[in-house]
Amino acid sequence: MVHVIVSGALFDGHRVLLGHRTTTRRDHPNSWSLLGGHVEPGEEPTAALVRELREELGAGADVHGSPALRIERDPTTDSGVIQDVWVIRAWRGQPHTLAGDEHDELRWVSAAELGQLNLAHDEHAQLLRELLPAG
Repeated sequence: MVHVIVSGALFDGHRVLLGHRTTTRRDHPNSWSLLGGHVEPGEEPTAALVRELREELGAGADVHGSPALRIERDPTTDSGVIQDVWVIRAWRGQPHTLAGDEHDELRWVSAAELGQLNLAHDEHAQLLRELLPAG
């Protein structure tokens, strides 16, 4: 069964919001990642991202259109993963950590700071470098 994961790259001017994955996480512990989660059976990916951002951050977002990035890892195997990433530039509410078992810190990160962090997914770094203004 392929697991579908959705993530949102929330941008606030010249920064993007990342969450620090707890050291107890099974996948990619002690690294930084975009926020999001698993798509439930029968759920549309955009609806799943709206739900996940509300559950993890307390933020309301409207998610439309196609993802800016798709990552596929062994989609033909039982452990296959597809991850879609949407760019989000507007939301409601002040993002804060509601899922402490998943992320123990949130941080707004500039392009200069991005290279100093251990990111869970190298593909995210490339997308964020393209979207974050330098300097």
